[in-house]
Amino acid sequence: MRIVNSSFNVGLYIRLSRDDGNIESDSIVSQRSLLNQYVKENNYNVIDEYVDDGFTGTNFERPAFKRMIKDIEIGKINMIITKDMSRLGRDYIGTGELIEKYFPNNNVRYIAINDGIDTFIDNTNNDIAPFKAIMNDMYAKDISKKVKTSLRSRMKDGLYVSGRCPFGYMKDPNNKNHLIINEEQAETVKLIFDLALQGNTYHFIAQELTKRKIKTPASYYNYVWNTKCKSKCISQEQGVWVDTTIKAILTNQIYVGDSVQGKTKKINYKLKRIVKNNPKDYIIVQNTHEAIIDRETFNYVQTLLPKNVKRPEKKRFYLLDGLLYCGDCKHRITIRYQNKTGRSYTTCDYYRTYSKYHICTTHTNNYETLEKVILDNIKDVCHKYLDKNKIKNSIGNIKFEDNTLKLKKQIESLEITNNKLTENLDKTYMDRLKGIIDESQYLRVSGNIKKEIDDNKKSIDNLKNKNQKESKIDNKKIEKYINEFLSLDNPTRELIINLVEKIYIYQDKRIDIIFTFKNTT
Repeated sequence: MRIVNSSFNVGLYIRLSRDDGNIESDSIVSQRSLLNQYVKENNYNVIDEYVDDGFTGTNFERPAFKRMIKDIEIGKINMIITKDMSRLGRDYIGTGELIEKYFPNNNVRYIAINDGIDTFIDNTNNDIAPFKAIMNDMYAKDISKKVKTSLRSRMKDGLYVSGRCPFGYMKDPNNKNHLIINEEQAETVKLIFDLALQGNTYHFIAQELTKRKIKTPASYYNYVWNTKCKSKCISQEQGVWVDTTIKAILTNQIYVGDSVQGKTKKINYKLKRIVKNNPKDYIIVQNTHEAIIDRETFNYVQTLLPKNVKRPEKKRFYLLDGLLYCGDCKHRITIRYQNKTGRSYTTCDYYRTYSKYHICTTHTNNYETLEKVILDNIKDVCHKYLDKNKIKNSIGNIKFEDNTLKLKKQIESLEITNNKLTENLDKTYMDRLKGIIDESQYLRVSGNIKKEIDDNKKSIDNLKNKNQKESKIDNKKIEKYINEFLSLDNPTRELIINLVEKIYIYQDKRIDIIFTFKNTT
């Protein structure tokens, strides 16, 4: 006859982390078998079993563990048994607090079988328990470092290691570390870039996609759309596009066929909090998968993005938004809507931010009036541009600027890219010397980088040649834009952006319009 030791109500705690999943001796089954054998030999009364399968030991936010703590506090159990201390936890501070303070204060007996620890018996194993806790913590830290090193090495090899694929791509069914195009999503990506090429803002593009009932990335990932409205709302299946999503897509180099990883990191191995890395620390490998957007188009869109700035809180569309600058301090001028008056007005960003320091001045203007004056000035210049005999006449404060800015920006963008590629080439060579990658990997990666550098150099030369001929080419384009502009009572933003580079507003109400075409006779 088996006599049960009723002095203690036992809770068996079992934990297996993802890092331990390939170790058979630490499996849930083997832990359960060991614990059951132990309680059988000692005739303990088992009240409940607590299992955390797939949870790290570096923190104590585990569902079964928290349930066990509640059962201790209500008096349901007063004895905890684990296979060893590492199953209880790998954080030496938290584990030490449990064994040395929490369990004694709650009159709970703790046993770690393999470590020979029993808090109700005075033995040397109990004395070295704090050191065992530290060793378990160091083990967790070491595992974390190894995992990070392995991931970074795979990223540098151009392997895609993130869990979720970027919008527009999916994982290759034959190779989980390789991306292939998701045709349905890719069409949306192409549409977003097409709209950006037309000079539209993030906000406008987001509204346009929502209006067309195009599914958002969140809807593909089965996010729950939180809304209280009913029939008039966008469906949960479709979702609502927002400015930040559009910006993220338009600035993501992944769409030209490059892998861009290492954008975030955890603060340390014990915390789940994630912070953003500095862009210079991103791991970028060129030509790892098929591109959705060609590189020239992508680089050109980047030159347009500064004009596409629109604050998320703005709900109104303004024709000249993003083109207005302060003529005195050269910072942006924003347009704000005033609910009380029902009118929109302009203000200098620099003044608004540092008003108490009296830097710059308000530059306040009624936007509707300002827009009309500027459009009239643009029309006046356009008429004079078409009339070759009158182009020499003075036109007051209106300035012309050679149409080389866009080409210069494209050239500058390619040169910056080449500098980064050269740095990557140097890093790849150092990785080869350190033995991080082998000769075949180095030749493959360096070959791709060198080819990309050569292609960019050819593009730079072509752009420079194009720059010399641009005046003749632009004249035809500009005349086309001007004729379209003059034929419309309400010109489109696309036309405005093709004709105007910047508009400077001065405190004394002067206006300087910098056109994209030059003064020719």
